[in-house]
Amino acid sequence: MSIHIQDKTKLVNSVFDKVYKNYDLMNDIMSFGIHRSWKKNLIAWMRPQLGDKIVDVAAGTGDLSKMISEKNNNKNSFCCVEPNKGMFETGKKKLKSFTNIKWYLNSAEKLPFKDNTFDFYTISYGIRNVTDINQCLKEAYRVLKPGGRFLCLEFSTVENEILNLLYQNYSKLIPFIGKIVVGSEKPYEYLIDSINKFYSQIELVDLLKTNTFSNVEYRNLSNGISAIHSGWKI
Repeated sequence: MSIHIQDKTKLVNSVFDKVYKNYDLMNDIMSFGIHRSWKKNLIAWMRPQLGDKIVDVAAGTGDLSKMISEKNNNKNSFCCVEPNKGMFETGKKKLKSFTNIKWYLNSAEKLPFKDNTFDFYTISYGIRNVTDINQCLKEAYRVLKPGGRFLCLEFSTVENEILNLLYQNYSKLIPFIGKIVVGSEKPYEYLIDSINKFYSQIELVDLLKTNTFSNVEYRNLSNGISAIHSGWKI
């Protein structure tokens, strides 16, 4: 599936229009629930303190914010930013009891916040879908406080050849699973294509450095099926 940048915003929005009702269920099925462990790894490396302000971009249905909030007894304030209306409404409804989580219908490339606002910027399985990744990173840097930290969890490059072969073969099944669960193969054809075309771990490190982040590093999860990238605003 060939994707031109001028069409990407429309394409990604149409993808999530099809999947938002079964988004959480499909994530559990596709990853056998392991995505929850990967998110816990991000939180463990993040180590948010009570009172920290967090912006969670491409928040989906708010899973990551919910996990962080519950870990800290709901003593953090969150701004969940989600560009797709269906996902936005689903997440807002799902987390309506969390008074410390506020929702914003905006893109990652244009955040509705003042400069130097947040202690943490998180983006979990969303940076792959932004139309302009450099503008997304510029906005991330802008809204972080000096000393603030950027954390990204995303599918990445599998380093073990045997595991990669198994992973690639399994990936071919995901569109068929998607057809059964959500009634359409196309969103998951896009998913697999976008993973295969995304930056490697080192390439994303370089991109973060180009966009002025400091002390950039990454950690592989499950041999690189996913990776966490970290950078600081100094």
